[in-house]
Amino acid sequence: MPDFAPLKNDLILRAAKGEEVERPPVWIMRQAGRYLPEYHEVKGDKDFFQACQDAETASAITIQPVDHFDGLIDAAIIFSDILVIPQAMGFEINMVEGKGPVFADPLRHPDDLSKIDLNPNVKQKLDWAYKAITLTRVKLNGRVPLLGFVGAPWTLLVYMTEGQGSKMFRFAKQWIYEFPEASQKLLRATCNACIEFLAQQVVAGAQMLQIFESWAGELGPDDFNTFSLPYLREIAAKLPLRLQELGIEEKIPLTVFAKGAWYALDDLCESGYDCVSLDWLFDPGAARQIVGSRRITLQGNLDPGVMYGTDALIEEKVEQMIKKFGVKNYIINFGHGTHPFMKPEKIEHFLKQCHKYGSK
Repeated sequence: MPDFAPLKNDLILRAAKGEEVERPPVWIMRQAGRYLPEYHEVKGDKDFFQACQDAETASAITIQPVDHFDGLIDAAIIFSDILVIPQAMGFEINMVEGKGPVFADPLRHPDDLSKIDLNPNVKQKLDWAYKAITLTRVKLNGRVPLLGFVGAPWTLLVYMTEGQGSKMFRFAKQWIYEFPEASQKLLRATCNACIEFLAQQVVAGAQMLQIFESWAGELGPDDFNTFSLPYLREIAAKLPLRLQELGIEEKIPLTVFAKGAWYALDDLCESGYDCVSLDWLFDPGAARQIVGSRRITLQGNLDPGVMYGTDALIEEKVEQMIKKFGVKNYIINFGHGTHPFMKPEKIEHFLKQCHKYGSK
C-alpha cells in the first residue's frame, strides 16, 4: 500500500465505528456527477465508462464536490459504477442516452452462464479502478477519507438478467423462480468477485466501503432472505478475513444500503455491518427503535427531491430528520443519489444546515 498523507478529517470513520464525534458527518450518494458544471468540463467527450476507467478523469471528478463544497463534505466516494463486476465477468455494457446502462447480451437462460467468466481475475481485470483509487487518495492529501463501493449480488443479477433498469423485473424474477439453482450459482460467483473487489479497493487506498443493494425492495421478505441477505452477510464476514490475508489489520468500516427493504432492518443490524444506510421510506425514529442498544450507525435518509424545495423547506426537513435520528451513531446523507437537474447552491445550503448540529 502506498504511503498516504495522514487524515485531517476522520469524522466519518469515527462515526462509523460508533465513537464520539463533534457533529454528525455528512456526504451524499452520487455527490460527484452531472449536477456539477465542472463535471461536464472534465468528462469532455468521454462516455461514462471511459471516464470511470481513466484514472486522471475519475480522480478529478471524485474530488470535485470536495472542492466545490470546501469544508462541508466529510468523505469522497470514488467515481465509478456498480456494474464493474459484470464487466469483469465478460459482459459488454453500453451507456445509452435516456436509458442508462444497457447489456449487449443479458442472461436469459442458465445455459447462458457458459458465456461469462464466473471466476474472473478481479485484481487484473479491474486494475484501472485501483489506479483511480490510489491516485485519488494521493490527491486528496488527507482532506477527507475516500470511500469505495460495490453493487451487491442480487442487484447485479437483476442487471445481468434484465439487461438494463426495469419496472417489471420480468427476467430477474423468472431467474429466481424458474431457475433458482442457477440463480444461486450466479449469486455465489458474483459474491466472491465482490469480496475480492472490495479487498483490492482497500489495498489501493479506500478507507471505508459501501455495498449497494439497490434493488432490494423488489424482493419480498422471504425472497430477500434467500437471494440477498445471505450474500450481504457473507461479504461482511469474509471481507475482513481476506483483508488480513492481504496484510491489512486495521478496521475498515462497512456500510450496507438495501434500498426499499424496510422489513429487513433488524436482520441487517445483525449482518456484520458497522453502518446501515436508509432510504427515505424509513421513519428515522422507528429505525432507531429497531436498532435499539446495538452499536450500529445509521446513515441517511433525506429524500433527494427536497433539493427542489425552498431554502426554508430544506432547513425544516434537515431539522426534522436529525431530531429523529439523533446526532450520535449517525451519518447524514440522502436516501439515494443526487439528480442531474439539481442546483449546486441548494445542495450547498443543505450541507451548511447539517453543520449546525453538534453532538455536544
